[in-house]
Amino acid sequence: MKSLFKTVALITVFSVLTRIAGFIFRIILSRVVGAEGVGLYQVASSVFMVLLTVISSGLPLIISRMSAGFSAKKDKHKEGSLVSVALIYTLFLSVILCLIVFLFKGIFTNLFTEERCYEILLVLLPSLIFSSVYCVFRGALWGKGNYFSLCISEFYEQIVRIVVGVLLISSSLSAIENALSLGWSMSIACLLSMIFVVLLYFYYGGTLKKARKEYLKPLIKQSTPITIMRVASSFIQPLIALIVPARLIAIGYTSEQALSLYGIAVGMTVPLLYVPTTIIGSLSTALVPDISKAVAQNDQQHIETRITTSLQFALMISALFVPVFLGMGEITGLFLYDNILSGTLLQSAAWVLVPLGLTNISSALLNSLGYENRSFVNFLIGAIVMFVSLWILPSLVGVNSIIWAMGIDYTITAFLNIMLLKRKTKVKFKIMSQLLKFALIILPSAALTSFIVSLCGYVFPLFITIVIGGVVSVVSFVLLGAVFNIIDVKGLFALVKQKLVPSKNKIARQSGIK
Repeated sequence: MKSLFKTVALITVFSVLTRIAGFIFRIILSRVVGAEGVGLYQVASSVFMVLLTVISSGLPLIISRMSAGFSAKKDKHKEGSLVSVALIYTLFLSVILCLIVFLFKGIFTNLFTEERCYEILLVLLPSLIFSSVYCVFRGALWGKGNYFSLCISEFYEQIVRIVVGVLLISSSLSAIENALSLGWSMSIACLLSMIFVVLLYFYYGGTLKKARKEYLKPLIKQSTPITIMRVASSFIQPLIALIVPARLIAIGYTSEQALSLYGIAVGMTVPLLYVPTTIIGSLSTALVPDISKAVAQNDQQHIETRITTSLQFALMISALFVPVFLGMGEITGLFLYDNILSGTLLQSAAWVLVPLGLTNISSALLNSLGYENRSFVNFLIGAIVMFVSLWILPSLVGVNSIIWAMGIDYTITAFLNIMLLKRKTKVKFKIMSQLLKFALIILPSAALTSFIVSLCGYVFPLFITIVIGGVVSVVSFVLLGAVFNIIDVKGLFALVKQKLVPSKNKIARQSGIK
């Protein structure tokens, strides 16, 4: 069985490869399809993604959690029955959503500023049905702890989509024809990915058994809060896009200035804040079946160990990136976007990394333990405070209000999640003392990084300066952590060897952080 470290590394590597492939595809699109074609597709795709979220957000997680419980008890019959029930439900749900799009054509055409987007949406609808099957088998593989299959299926889908897209799109076609081709490439990729993941499921010993109604109710009940939370999240960005420019205009900015500032903050700065969550998200993926199996076996010691270790790991990874962004945020914005303001905003947003990372991992832990309803309530509380902040703060801090509102949202959500974990599992995690310890090494590491970057700027080009600054930041952070006894290097090596499968008699508490 793989260690936790190896599993996280596997998922992270494939996540990075998938994102790189997606980035390359976007470059191809911008060069071949053109702005109008990409714009038409993105508008239709934004509506389609909401429909897809209904199908593929909460259900795979709950399927994986229930499947992991059956797998821990070696009950393949119940596992196969669960998959059958989930297939029937997701197929029914996807057909209903497709019918809604067909029957309420007028609503959707009015929703789009360009009527041709409705045609693209129709081309994308088969993807919805294929994805409904894909997410069930993917969830089952996830529950089995088959992370290689999980990763390779996502990477395979991205590669297929790129290949099919390149074959279908052409600079000789019109904008709408290329946009339709992109829609077809998505549907074809989803079809082939569905076939691939089904084959993987049966290849690794999966079965289908007679569907039992007793699994339908918990499946719906447990997945619904997560689905609602993800769907609500998909609407948050459009609401922010309406509120922030309007509030900036209200305090004296022109419409063009407000939109420009919003684009810099949300389009350039905010995406960089999610870089650490690539690693933390990989850990979240690995934890769901692991903790679910421990719950099924009533292994409380393993659950407490995993919660403590995961929170500390997420805190360490988040804190590791803070001095990087503080020390060289400006030149990062200049190198990536040729925009100083985006780099300045990145520096001021560095602190957000910590509550963002803790929110990410704590939400995954709560979902793994079956507290998705409480996790949803915490999400709502944080979101409400964020929107209130977005309304009030622009008059005080301008475009920085986006950063502060995000930070306040994640801080509140992370705090509520961690308090809930401590109350429900009796785990001992002293969050404030941990934060103070990391603050002691973040500040000198950031100062050293800024100093080295300033010196290198006189000699080296931007890219080399960024590489040197990044290395100095990471090395100084780890060394300071070891010197002040905050980071336990031996504990980190021990974590590499720690197994994912719960053991009732032998579980070492290895965190890598003291």
